[in-house]
Amino acid sequence: MAYTTPGPAHWSEAMTRADVSAQGDFGSGVKWHLGARVDFDAVYPMSDFYPQAVNDNQTLNAMLRENYIDIGAGDWDFRLGRQHIIWGEMVGLLFGDVVSAKDMRHFVLPEFDILRIPQWAARAEYFKGDFHAEAIWIPVASYDNIGKPGAQFYDYTLIPYGQATFRNEKIPTQNLENTNYGLRLSVLQNGWDVAAFAYSSMSVAPTFYRQIIAGAQPTVEYQARHERIDQYGTTFAKDLGSTVLKGEAVYTSGQKYQSTNLTTPDGLVAQNTLTWVLGLDFSQITDTRVNVQVFQSHFFDHSPDIIESANENGYSLLVNRKFGDRFEAQALWISSLNRNDWMLRPRVSWNFEKNWDLAVGVDIFNGPPLGFFGRYDDSDRVYSELRYSF
Repeated sequence: MAYTTPGPAHWSEAMTRADVSAQGDFGSGVKWHLGARVDFDAVYPMSDFYPQAVNDNQTLNAMLRENYIDIGAGDWDFRLGRQHIIWGEMVGLLFGDVVSAKDMRHFVLPEFDILRIPQWAARAEYFKGDFHAEAIWIPVASYDNIGKPGAQFYDYTLIPYGQATFRNEKIPTQNLENTNYGLRLSVLQNGWDVAAFAYSSMSVAPTFYRQIIAGAQPTVEYQARHERIDQYGTTFAKDLGSTVLKGEAVYTSGQKYQSTNLTTPDGLVAQNTLTWVLGLDFSQITDTRVNVQVFQSHFFDHSPDIIESANENGYSLLVNRKFGDRFEAQALWISSLNRNDWMLRPRVSWNFEKNWDLAVGVDIFNGPPLGFFGRYDDSDRVYSELRYSF
């Protein structure tokens, strides 16, 4: 249950979620996994606060989760079917996790295992000592679920110009040219877990094409589309006793960004970027975890017409503390260093009975209208969550 506090205050989530999976073994090195999830959000049928298109999109959703077959053959493992392929995971935001599609209808607030959308993929893995190689092919890709205009966390940054309308999202045609593929190599050496990857894909996140329609009252028409992009990256981790060092870096070519120049064709500018993040995880204090991260996105040949600066810098701080076996408190702060643009997420959970957890928390956003967090400045909320796991 979530209640949005800025005026007009309103209930913004009343989600009931059932997530069930099963796995088994056929024998001869062949295993299977099946999973499905059903989400029902009672806010939408009980309220007329949101447009009808949002109600239809977010009231009831049934989706396949991971559904695959594993085949083992000596040093090789093969996985065929709908699966999560996670190539990087830092705290709070997704940096090197380039393969996964995401359900962005609740921004980055859900846990990552809820946020991620599996891909229909064929994956081959080779293991030899401390070396690991992984090749993937995604013939039918999944893309970010961004919801519908008018939703609380509709995932776009709108350049104001007249009245805006939205055409239906254009999903890439299913053909060989639009398939995704990649290779990842990793090695464990002297305590360093280092990986490098190359990935070519139709971007899971959409780009909003803009068309200005002239008239006495100009209007702007947007359409979400997906571009072919190439990404090259590295991840590393090193255990330093009670401290863990982690890092990720991803170079992306072919990505387009919104232009503030109204004469720019399609309202987009192509930019090549390098995004990197460094993190330290501290656990010196008993039952306490502290994580600190710094990150940056560098835009090569930076266009002055895009919203982002040539170097977008930021940091995050996570503090987590357990109080006995039943209580846990944490707070996550993520902020830009370029502008006053931030998110704060304090939360307390109570394991009041075996398999049962109750949590309460607050999500606070602040910043300018075109900021990553500031665009949701009117979406601060308080929430509670009751979970039964078995």
